[in-house]
Amino acid sequence: MLVPYTIEQDEDGVWCAHAVLRPGVSAHGEGDTPDAALAELRAAFALLAKEFDTSAELM
Repeated sequence: MLVPYTIEQDEDGVWCAHAVLRPGVSAHGEGDTPDAALAELRAAFALLAKEFDTSAELM
């Protein structure tokens, strides 16, 4: 299963990435670069997927 995500830069220059595993369950990552935000998002998402026993990857 592929999960869409969004990534954007906030007003302070921090990159923020967000993905929804299922309604009410989401993961977030932040970083100084888009790649750093995505790396943090992937780590958070992996923990959620393990907790909810779901095999999924970010699109």
